[in-house]
Order: sequence, then structure tokens, then C-alpha cells
Amino acid sequence: MFVKVTTSGPRRYVQLVESYRDEVGRVKKRTVATLGRLDQLSGELDAVIDGLLKVSGRAPVGAKTATPCAVSASCLSFESARALGNVWALTELWKELGFSDLRRVFRRTRHTIDVEALIRIMVLNRLCDPDSKLGVLRWLQTVALPDIEVKALTHQQLLRSMDALMDNQDAVDGVISGLLRPLVDQDLSMAFYDMTTIRAEGLSTMEGDVRKFGMAKEGLIARQFMLGVVQTADGLPIYHEVFDGNTAETKTLLPILKKVMERFPNLRRLILVADRGLLSLDNLQALQAIRLSCAKGQDPSKAQALEFIIAVPGRRYNEFADLLGEFQMKCNQASSEITGEVAWNDLRLVLAHDPATALEQQLKRKTKMAELQAQANGWAGKLDDQDMGQKKKGRKLSDSGAKARFYHAVCEAHLGKIVKVDMKAELFSYAIDEAALKLAELMDGKLLVVTNVQDMAPEKVIERYNRIWHPKKSLNATNHWPTLSAASRS
Repeated sequence: MFVKVTTSGPRRYVQLVESYRDEVGRVKKRTVATLGRLDQLSGELDAVIDGLLKVSGRAPVGAKTATPCAVSASCLSFESARALGNVWALTELWKELGFSDLRRVFRRTRHTIDVEALIRIMVLNRLCDPDSKLGVLRWLQTVALPDIEVKALTHQQLLRSMDALMDNQDAVDGVISGLLRPLVDQDLSMAFYDMTTIRAEGLSTMEGDVRKFGMAKEGLIARQFMLGVVQTADGLPIYHEVFDGNTAETKTLLPILKKVMERFPNLRRLILVADRGLLSLDNLQALQAIRLSCAKGQDPSKAQALEFIIAVPGRRYNEFADLLGEFQMKCNQASSEITGEVAWNDLRLVLAHDPATALEQQLKRKTKMAELQAQANGWAGKLDDQDMGQKKKGRKLSDSGAKARFYHAVCEAHLGKIVKVDMKAELFSYAIDEAALKLAELMDGKLLVVTNVQDMAPEKVIERYNRIWHPKKSLNATNHWPTLSAASRS
């Protein structure tokens, strides 16, 4: 049975037709019912159609929605889905590691906001999509944080949570220390300490401001603060502290070490590894006097001494040049990295030399030497031509101007200890300090480390230092001292 449209004159009719076979098997059609004129049909057939649909178990016509193909593209809109996977995993990790215990610290404070939840939000943002405090609020609109109602959060609440964190720093440190203690090896702990400078912009000041003008890592005077971090050999940070931007690095080592030992009083052995900027005679004497905490019933006089591995800064290599005689003879014949040691102030001075690094430093020195020599010769030639009355393009050059410009070029190339620009002379001139040049060549490719660890071979000490401090640079501890051939204008 089917619907058929038939024509009679100018009119068209809708008919319900069925097919059948006659007595001899031929297919024929007959009209079961005429439903009306096609041009006059509107909703008269809806009841019939709904009845048929109901009998067949389908939804009536009125209950159906428009099919996708009948919807205009201009009516469609797409909404972005909120991210869940990363924040859910980090939230579960936060709870599993025990950081939810911070809630007990802030529950005893005057704050009515959920400080632990706000701190957690900012930590998750730092891990997923680092941004400012205002940026955190924007980020919250793109994620589905579990267990937190984010609609009512404000910028001021985030700022107040940071204030609460600072006001309760000691209590927070106590909780974090308790979480970290099971992760630190009590029998042998390698801890290393380093500092870095973090640039700060703006000119506003406030009481207790740590933003001070000091020497930045780039060798410039800048407004900054300093960050000291202690971590284990596995890369686990166990303590950090912020210092004023003009703090000397050597003065931070002992206070930081004292706090680390208070955090982990059960350490039976501690080997401190520190970078070059932290070496001073006062520090060495104080480090040798430190003893770890005693076990119950142990004689305090037999407590384990603190052990350390500290690199010598390149600017102090000249103090050890007289100790390198026998080791330098081996260096001259070496084709691969070698190590050795000598005694110094009742300590071990462990030495390492890498011929490949030495060759690389020599090539860099020669390159800078050629560049500065060409620059100096150009200025000297221009001054000579001016004295002879010849005119050249550009501004007129003076001897004092040439000296100032060349001095700055020498400083930028780290040549101050080798190239001596005579700033008091009437004419532009400079000279090479041959002793400093010879010392720079002597120290090419060398690493010097001071230690009191007695049960490590020299190569093991160097491996410990390089693995922790310079995993990508190996032996590259000498200062950057390029050289320049002598030339002067008389």
C-alpha cells in the first residue's frame, strides 16, 4: 500500500492505493481511499498519521523535533568543554601526598576563606597554565575543578590567601617538612644548594621590601631579589628561601644549612654540594665545625661531621696555581679527561682537566682577541689620520673617547684582568698583563673542587659535582678570560 498523486484535469488528488494480483497472477492497482485535493491539504491528515504512528509504536508527529538538516547553520552555536583530566589528576596527587594537611594550619587563623583550597588552585594553575592572580580567575572558567566552587572566588581572596601563607610560614614549613622526611634517605643524603637572581621591575618601595639593587647573574646592576634552593640528588626540593637582592651569596650558606638540619634532624650523613659563589674561608671553617644530630645514647663527641663538596670560583684560581705543578705536567700529555688531588688547608683539593674544553676555550679567546684587536687598530688609525689633518666620515674621535669605548669593550669581553687600558695616559694605549694571560691558559679546561669527603675517589667527587650541578655542561668551571695581543698608539 502506498500514497499516489493522480491528476484529473487541472486538479491533483492524493489517493491511498494498494497493489494486488488477479486470478491469472497479473499485478494490478486499486484505489482504497481518496484523501483529498493536494492543494487543499493542511492539517486534516495529521490525526490519521498520528493514529498510524501510534499503532506502529512510534512517536506522534507533534512530538518530533526538527531534524538537523532542517536547522539553519546560523542558529547553531558551539560551547567549549571545560578541561578536567589534568586538574583532577593533580588534585588527587595533592591529596595523596598529604598537602591537604595544610588545612589544619589555616583553620586556626582569623581567615574565613578556605586558604588551603585557594593555595591549591594557584599551585594547579602554575603547573597547568602559569598566569597572574587575575589570570587564575580567567583560567578557572576553562577547567572543572573538583570539590571547589569557583564562581564566588575573587582576586582579593587570592591575595589574602598569599598573605595567610606568609603569616604562617613556619607552620607551613613544619607540615611540608613532615611530608618530605620519608622521601629523604636517612643513611646518605646528597644535598645541593644554589642561588639565582630574579629581576624585578618598578620603582615603588615598601617596608621590608626584598627588591634591592644588586649584581645580577648577567653581570649588570639591576633591581632584583635572590632565591636560594636546596634539593636532593634526585632533584627533590626540600627547602627554599628568598633574600634581599643585594645579599652576598657566601652569607646565605650557613643560615640555610642550619634550617635544613633542623628540618631533617635524623640524618646520619649529609654531603653538601655547593657552587662556586658560595666558597669563602669563613664558610669552610664554619662547615668543618658542624656536627649532625646524635642518636639516642650516642656520645656527642662521636657525632658525624658535615661533609661538603664546593667548587672554587674561577676568580680565585690564581690562589691555587702554585699547587698545580705535578698535575699540570699530566695535563700537558692528556688526550682525555683526567683527575687528581692535592692537600690544601687540611682539606682535599680535587682537580679535573678536560683537553677538549681547554681547546674550546682557547679558540674562543683567539676569536675575541682578533675582534678586539681589529677594533683597537681601527680607532688608533683614525686618531693618527686626524692628527695628520685627514678628514673621515663620522664624528671626530678623541683619545679619551677611544679609551672609554675600548675599556667598555674589554669589560664586556671579560678581559679586565688581562687587558689593561691606560685610562690616565694622554693618548689611547693599552697593554697585556702577560702573567694573567699565562694563568688563564694554565686554567683552561680545569675544575677545582674543595672537599672533606674522605671515602670518594677524585673522579667520583667530580662526577658528583658535575651530575648535580652541571648535567649538560660537564667540565666548564673556569672563568671567561679571552686574551688580546699587545698594541698601542704612541
